[in-house]
Amino acid sequence: MASDNWLTRFTLSDRDRWIGGVCGGLGEHTPVPSWSWRLLFVLFFIFFGTGLLVYILMWIFVPRNHASD
Repeated sequence: MASDNWLTRFTLSDRDRWIGGVCGGLGEHTPVPSWSWRLLFVLFFIFFGTGLLVYILMWIFVPRNHASD
């Protein structure tokens, strides 16, 4: 089993962040740009009411990137 899973390396972004760095971190670790993740979270919040809850939970439980670049 390959241990090169992006979820094991997923951290909040320190460079591309507006509020908590969740979407910036997703943008850094996936091929999808961070603005698309932001739009997706907003759309999920507007249409399903879950986007904000998922964002807050990820902000709490995903570790921050402490690497100094």
